[in-house]
Amino acid sequence: MSSGSDAVKAILWDNDGVLVDTEQLYFRVTKDVLASVGVDLTEDQFVELLLVQGRGAWHLAEERGIVGDEIDRLREQRNAQYAECLARAPLVLAGVESVLAELHGRYVMGIVTTCIPEHFAVIHRSSGLLKYFDFVLLPGDYDRHKPHPDPYLRAIERSGVDRSACVAIEDSERGLASATGAGLRCFVIRTPLTRGRAFAGAHRVLDSVADVPLALTRP
Repeated sequence: MSSGSDAVKAILWDNDGVLVDTEQLYFRVTKDVLASVGVDLTEDQFVELLLVQGRGAWHLAEERGIVGDEIDRLREQRNAQYAECLARAPLVLAGVESVLAELHGRYVMGIVTTCIPEHFAVIHRSSGLLKYFDFVLLPGDYDRHKPHPDPYLRAIERSGVDRSACVAIEDSERGLASATGAGLRCFVIRTPLTRGRAFAGAHRVLDSVADVPLALTRP
């Protein structure tokens, strides 16, 4: 680890796109459900609305006059289809478990995610990753979702580590905004969906989770 006040003692990991390969799957399912009501959700829209703004895409259906109970039905349909896909797909990203095993015991580690509890449970039913973490924060454990700082403010508290000694690992601009809004250094890992983004304000921008251990040793 680095010496002095920059030494990292806690690593706060995002889930989707960082530990598990779920974001392309979520995009495809959301796109298919919206297509059933005549909305053509593009990949660029998905990135901007969900991974940058953290807003969601249901307003695109509302603009076509679909409101209230019908939006709720579409959301439930999307969530059910996504859960079915999660149960079938191999999800853990290449290299993740070896990196977690290398870091386990050397740092306090937590997962800080906006993934709903039902989907998180399906994802990690057979991932084998949870044994490496000291805690998990899900919706319901904090007030406002990313890009608000609440998830990471709660994670700092749970870690028992000063924020100056914590690092967040993210893959999206909304996650970066959440982490930096909480006063954290943030490493962003590029993914196929976010590879062209600038990630202004990131402490490091990495090409792979395999780059994390070395990045942790650098001030």
